[in-house]
Amino acid sequence: MLNVHLVAHTHDDVGWLKTVDQYFYGIKNDIQHAGVQYILDSVISALLAEPTRRFVYVEMAFFSRWWYQQTNATQETVRQLVRQGRLEFANGGWVMNDEAATHYGAIVDQMTLGLRFLEDTFGNDGRPRVAWHIDPFGHSREQASLFAQMGFDGFFFGRLDYQDKEVRKEKRQMEQVWRASDSLKPPTADLFTGVLPNIYNPPDNLCWDVLCADTPVVEDPRSPEYNAKKMVDYFLQLAAAQAQYYRTNHTVMTMGSDFQYENANMWFKNLDKLIRLVNAQQQANGSRVHVLYSTPACYLWELNKANLTWSVKQDDFFPYADGPHKFWTGYFSSRPALKRYERLSYNFLQVCNQLEALAGPAANVGSYGLGDSAPLNEAMAVLQHHDAVSGTSRQHVADDYARQLAEGWGPCEVLVSNALARLSGSKEDFKFCRDLNISLCPISQTAARFQVTIYNPLGRNVDWMVRLPVSKSVFLVKDPNGRTVQSNVVIPPSSDSQEQHPELLFSASVPALGFSIYSVVQVPGRNPKARIPLSRPQKSWSRDLAIENEYIRATFDRNTGLLMEIENMDQKLLLPIRQAFFWYNASIGDSISSQVSGAYIFRPNQPKPLPVSRWAQTRLVKTALVQEVHQNFSAWCSQVVRLYPGQRHLELEWTVGPIPVGDGWGKEVISRFDTQLETKGHFYTDSNGREILKRRRDYRPTWNLNQTEPVAGNYYPVNSRIYITDGNMQLTVLTDRSQGGSSLRDGSLELMVHRRLLRDDGRGVGEPLLEAGLGVWVRGRHLVLLDRVRTAAAGHRLLAEKEVLAPQVVLAPGGGAPYHPGTTHRTQFSGLRRELPSSVHLLTLARWAPDMLLLRLEHQFAVGEDSGRNLSSPVTLDLRDLFSTFTITRLQETTLAANQLRASASRLKWTPNTGPTHHPTPSLLDPATVTLQPMEIRTFLASVQWKEDG
Repeated sequence: MLNVHLVAHTHDDVGWLKTVDQYFYGIKNDIQHAGVQYILDSVISALLAEPTRRFVYVEMAFFSRWWYQQTNATQETVRQLVRQGRLEFANGGWVMNDEAATHYGAIVDQMTLGLRFLEDTFGNDGRPRVAWHIDPFGHSREQASLFAQMGFDGFFFGRLDYQDKEVRKEKRQMEQVWRASDSLKPPTADLFTGVLPNIYNPPDNLCWDVLCADTPVVEDPRSPEYNAKKMVDYFLQLAAAQAQYYRTNHTVMTMGSDFQYENANMWFKNLDKLIRLVNAQQQANGSRVHVLYSTPACYLWELNKANLTWSVKQDDFFPYADGPHKFWTGYFSSRPALKRYERLSYNFLQVCNQLEALAGPAANVGSYGLGDSAPLNEAMAVLQHHDAVSGTSRQHVADDYARQLAEGWGPCEVLVSNALARLSGSKEDFKFCRDLNISLCPISQTAARFQVTIYNPLGRNVDWMVRLPVSKSVFLVKDPNGRTVQSNVVIPPSSDSQEQHPELLFSASVPALGFSIYSVVQVPGRNPKARIPLSRPQKSWSRDLAIENEYIRATFDRNTGLLMEIENMDQKLLLPIRQAFFWYNASIGDSISSQVSGAYIFRPNQPKPLPVSRWAQTRLVKTALVQEVHQNFSAWCSQVVRLYPGQRHLELEWTVGPIPVGDGWGKEVISRFDTQLETKGHFYTDSNGREILKRRRDYRPTWNLNQTEPVAGNYYPVNSRIYITDGNMQLTVLTDRSQGGSSLRDGSLELMVHRRLLRDDGRGVGEPLLEAGLGVWVRGRHLVLLDRVRTAAAGHRLLAEKEVLAPQVVLAPGGGAPYHPGTTHRTQFSGLRRELPSSVHLLTLARWAPDMLLLRLEHQFAVGEDSGRNLSSPVTLDLRDLFSTFTITRLQETTLAANQLRASASRLKWTPNTGPTHHPTPSLLDPATVTLQPMEIRTFLASVQWKEDG
C-alpha cells in the first residue's frame, strides 16, 4: 500500500513584496493579496469543522502576534488543537531563516526566540520535531548541524539545484542522512534530510486556494462539470509517478503555498473529497493507494519506522540553480548596506544582552528609563528571514527592515546606559554615536573634554584602536588609571568630493567582558602638525610606497598605486599580490538564455570583469599609531589600506558607490586579489561563520556538473572568510558582512562588494535592484592575513571572533553624579574573574527569566586546526566562580535552542550506510568541569544571584 501524506500548509514570508505589518494585516493587497491574520482565523475555523483535518504552521513572528490578539476562549481552543496534533508547528523559529547570508549566532538567536514562544505557550505539545526550510535558496551544512544540535528529528526543504535533483531522483536519494560537521562526533550533527517533490507547492491542477484557478472536485454525476473519476485517476497516476523517486511506501504532497488558506474552507472542502474518493477506490477497484491528512512529523515518523539504511551527504547544497544559466548567487551580495547593518546590530545585541545579564534588574529599570533587549532581539530575528538579510525584498520593505533595527537600538541604548551607570558607579550623560562609520559624532567633535567608555564583549582582554572624529586640535588622553596614553590626530588626505574630518586615535586596553573608561581633554591653543599627505612618488629613483609595523609590510607599485606585495616578517613569508576593483557587466539576457542578473540571480554578460581603473591615485599617511595608503580608483571607488601597531593583518577599508548606471549597464563590483599561489582549483569558504568547507572550481562532490556559468556557478556564500593555499602559505580574507566570493583562477580570490542592476530577474520581486537612497553608497572592510598553513587557523578564528563581536564605544561629557551616594567611580571592570582560553567563545550571555540567565559556551576551533598552540584540543572550564557580578546557584544543560533539557532530550535514530553510530548518554553535569570538544556548543540555563556591589 502506498501512503500519500497530504500536508496542508501556508508559506508566510516575514516581509518580501510587502512589509511584515502589511502582510499580517492584509494591507496593500494591490501589491499581493495576503493577510496572515485572516489565514490563521480561517484555518482554526476549518480545523474545528472536521476532526480529521490537520494543518502545519511555521513562522512565529506572525503566529505570536496573532496569538496575543485572541480571546482566552480562542487561545484555549487552539491549545486543544495543538494537544490533539491537528495543528502542528514545523521549524518554529521566529522566521524561516536564510542560509547563505546569515551568521550562526543570529540563526541560533532567532530559533531560540521562536521555540521559546512555543514552549511557553504550548509546552512540549507545541515543540516542533521537524525543521522545515521549504523556500531558502540553497542550504548550508552549518544550518543542518545547528538543527541537529537543537534536537530536530529531521529536516525537509524545497529548493535544490536542478541537476542535483535529477541525479537524486534517478538514484532514489531524495532522502538521506546529512553529516553536517567534520568535528562533532556522529550522530551529534547528523540530520535526516528530505527533498520535497514539488518545492513546496501543490501538484499541478490540485491547488484549491482562493489565489488559484484550478477546478474544484465535482462529485455529482448529474452535473455537466462532474470530474470526480478523472480527478481520482489523475491523482493515482501522480502518486505512482512520485513514489518511484522515494524509497519507502510513504510519499508526501505539500498542499499549500505562499499566503494560502485565507479561505481555508476552499482547500479543506476539496481535500476532504479527494481523500474520501481516492480511498474508496481501495474497496471498489483494489487500489493500493491510501491518502491521509498528515504533517511533516507524522511523515518523518513513518520513514523512521521503515528501518532502512540511508546514504550520507557531507558537503552542502550551494550554489543553487533552477535551470541552465540561472544561478542564485547574486543574493549572497545584494543590499550590502543592509547586510552590514544586520551584522552590526548582532554585535550591539550581544553587548546589550551581556550587560543586562551582568548588571541584573538595574539594567531594565534605572535613571535612563526602561531598558529592554526584546525589541532589538525581535528585529534581529526578523532580519534573518530569507528575503531580509538576503537582500531579496522590495526597496520599501528593505527600508522597513532597517527601521525595525533602528527602533530596536533605542531601548538597548537605554539598557546599556542603565547597566554602565550601575557597574561604573557613575550616572553619566551617555551618548551613542551611531554614525562613526561616516565620521560623525557630535560630542567628540564639539566638546573640549569627554570620556570614552569601551565595552569588550569577548571573553578575553582586547587591545583596540579607538578612532573618533574631532575638531582640529591636540588632545590629552588618559587611561583608567589616569596615565597619559599616546594619541594622534590624523587628518586624512582630502578629496574634492567630501570634507574630511580629523580623527583622534588612541589604543585602548579593555578587560574580558568588561569596560575601560578613558578621558579625553583638548589642549588649548595647539593645532596638530599638518600631516602633508605624500602624493604618488613621481621620480624614477624613489622607492616603492610601503607601510609596515613589527609584523607586516605592504608594498605598493609606484606606477599604478596598487598593492603589489605583502610580507609577514614574523614568519618570513613574502607574497607578490595585486589587489584591485573590477566590475561585471550584468547580463540583460542573450541568445543562449533570456536570464538577466537581478536581486537573486548573478549572471555576468561575459566571464572577464572590467577594471574600475588600471591605477589608483595614492596618498600616504604615517603617524606613530597608524600607517595608511589612500587609494582613489574613480569618483565612486576608493580604498584605505591600513596598518596599526601590533596588528598581524592588513586592513582594507573600501568605499564603493553610487555605482553609475547612466550608461544603461548594471554593474556588479568585486575586489580581487591575484597571486602566483598554486591552488589547484581549490579554495575554502566558511559555513555561516563557523566550520570551513573546501570548494573546487567547476565541480560538485555528488554529481557530474554541467557548468553553464563559469563565474556565477563558482560563487559561494562567504559569511566571514575565504582563503586559498598552496599547502605552505595561506592567504585569508575576512569580511565584515556576508558577501559572494570565489577563486576563478588559481592563486586568485574575489569578493563581491556591491551590485546595482537595471532589470528584474523574474523570481517574483518584480523590481530591479537599484538600491535607491542611502544604500547606494557602501563602506566596508576586508582583513587580509598571510600565514603558514599550520598556524593560519589561530589567526583567522580569533580575528573573526573580534570582528563579529567588536568593542562598543559609548561617550559622555564626564563629571556625572555617583550612582548611589558615596559610590566610588569604577573606571575599569571585568565581568569575568579570569579570561576564557583562546579556544573558547562566549556565544551567549543573556537574561532568560527574572533570576535566570542563558549561557552558551562554544569551542571555536575545528579538529585539526591546532596551529601549533594546541587550540583544537578539548578544553575544560570551571563555571562556579567564573563571573564577577553574580553567583550561579543552579545549572541545567539544555539543547542548543534551550527548549529541552539535554538529559531528557532524545532524537529519532537513523542508520547511515557508513556504519553504526554511537549514541552516548550525557554524563552528569558538574559545573566545576565543563568540557568542550572541538566545535561543540554547550547551552545552559543558570539560576543566579546578583551581588550587591556588582
